[in-house]
Amino acid sequence: MSLMRKLRAELIDIIEWIDDSRHTIVWRFPRYHNQIKYGAQLIVRPGQVALFVREGQIADVFAPGQYRLETRNLPVLSTLAGWKHGFDSPFKAEIYFASTRQITDLKWGTPNPVLMRDPDFGSVRVRAFGTYTLKTLDPRLLIEELVGTDSEFQTDEISELLRSIISTAFADVVAKSEIGLLDLAASYQALSEEVRRVVLERIDDEYGLEIPQLYIVNISVPAEVEQALDTRSSMNMIGDMSAYQSYQLGRAMPEAAANPAGGIAGAGVGLGMGMAMARPMLRGGAHTGPPPPPAAASPAWHVAQNGQSTGPFTWEQVAAAVRAGTIRPETAMWAAGMPGWTPAVQVPDLAPLFGAAPPPPPVG
Repeated sequence: MSLMRKLRAELIDIIEWIDDSRHTIVWRFPRYHNQIKYGAQLIVRPGQVALFVREGQIADVFAPGQYRLETRNLPVLSTLAGWKHGFDSPFKAEIYFASTRQITDLKWGTPNPVLMRDPDFGSVRVRAFGTYTLKTLDPRLLIEELVGTDSEFQTDEISELLRSIISTAFADVVAKSEIGLLDLAASYQALSEEVRRVVLERIDDEYGLEIPQLYIVNISVPAEVEQALDTRSSMNMIGDMSAYQSYQLGRAMPEAAANPAGGIAGAGVGLGMGMAMARPMLRGGAHTGPPPPPAAASPAWHVAQNGQSTGPFTWEQVAAAVRAGTIRPETAMWAAGMPGWTPAVQVPDLAPLFGAAPPPPPVG
């Protein structure tokens, strides 16, 4: 091949960008000494724009379509180059292709917890993460502010900046929303749109970029706050704490009788603490059980079940077991000061628990 044929081959006949990447925003067309043949074909595919740059100035911009490069469709470049009557020789210009399609599957998250105020839990630190899409809004501004002379500009070159902007916007929106922690999940859509709006105000006029979609996928709280939320949910599900304690005691007593050496006292203490915790919550409600005995009359009761002695139990625990059906009228009971094991219904302090009728009045 002769030198002239080689040089002619170096001149560009077709200018196009076949974008097979997913995260390229701007790509500069490679060329030999910036030389472009007069009459060359420019192909701009859907989702692209082409920009001609000469001597540091953005000249002509081409939307999707096919063009034959001539003086008439390069008016700005022709003016910059001083072509008044057309040209036949190669000309020099840098050509950038900018993607205008949405780039999806971009992720964001708060690197540090964000402080918010909750009416129930006070000041709480939360973390959030989600996804967003990115699109070129103004290619001129994008090249001037971010791309410069780079031959290729990828999303990862701006993703760190965008994540910081989104995190800051999320912190501002959550702090001003005054939404309770328990209502955050139901407000993801509204919060996402508000965060997107705040981010757009900061990037569209400055970088020529747009975020068409932004989603909050999850807002998480510290482990101790999750535990408190679970506890509150469990208490709301239980509802009647007295009935729940009766059920728990009814399940614990047979297990204690079957294993007298393993944690009987601990089970009794735990149930007693549960009753003590439940009592303040039951104040003010209707009291369906028998009245509690006087404070002075609080012996430690022992129960004979399956040939084993279990206990000691408090009067409240015994009352709960009676309501659960674990202690029956014929169940043998004993406490300090009693001569021996006595059926529960015959013990004066326990007889009211079974609705026992009073003895007949004396005759005379």
